[in-house]
Amino acid sequence: MKYGLRTPSLKKSIAARTSGRATRAVKKDLIPGYGTKGRGWLNPKRKVYNKVYSKTTFSWFDLFK
Repeated sequence: MKYGLRTPSLKKSIAARTSGRATRAVKKDLIPGYGTKGRGWLNPKRKVYNKVYSKTTFSWFDLFK
C-alpha cells in the first residue's frame, strides 16, 4: 500500500479527462445503474482498498487547495 504523495503522471491525467469521459457516457446509457452512488459494496475487497488508499495518500493538487 502506498503512503504519502501520489506520483503525478501527465499522460494518465490527460487520458482520464478525455477517453474516460466518452466511455463512461456510453456505459451509462447501456448499463442500468452504472455510475450511481453506493455501488462499492459489489466488490468489498476493492472498496476497502480504495478507502484506505484515499485516506493514506494525497495528490499534488491537494497541496494547493
